[in-house]
Amino acid sequence: MAAEPEIDAVLDELRRLRSRVPQLTGTLAAGVDGLVIAHDTPGVDPEGLSALTAAALGVARRMSDATDQGGFRELLVRGADGYVATYAAGETAVLTLLAEDRVNVGRLHLEGRRAGARIGQLVDAAEAAAAKRSARTEARSTARTRTTRTPRTSAVTEPRTTTD
Repeated sequence: MAAEPEIDAVLDELRRLRSRVPQLTGTLAAGVDGLVIAHDTPGVDPEGLSALTAAALGVARRMSDATDQGGFRELLVRGADGYVATYAAGETAVLTLLAEDRVNVGRLHLEGRRAGARIGQLVDAAEAAAAKRSARTEARSTARTRTTRTPRTSAVTEPRTTTD
């Protein structure tokens, strides 16, 4: 999971996106595993939306693969009262946008793709940094284990007594 500064940067990006597309009613950045990274979703349960996003992402990926259309990029759902758009955000995250029915869909895609790319960079960089920290911690732990092992001793023998 992303660290606090990265979450703040993702939240800032979500807020900027909402200011650029006023018809947005909610924004969510989530891991492809369905865990919430950051959200601005008034009136919508972010955990539920994140789980549904992960499920939809799984179906979209399978459809894309089955039809030889390449890797997942985006998914658009139009309901009677608006849109739900999901965009790839790097290797490990997705961006889901909720929009009013009167949104300019071209603008939604333009801004959603750009924001997805920026959020992807932030999340992927945070994941890479976490992996490096984990590797360093593991290396230190392994090195410490090697230097603190007790030396092997030979079997203890009973003192001999001689009989005269």
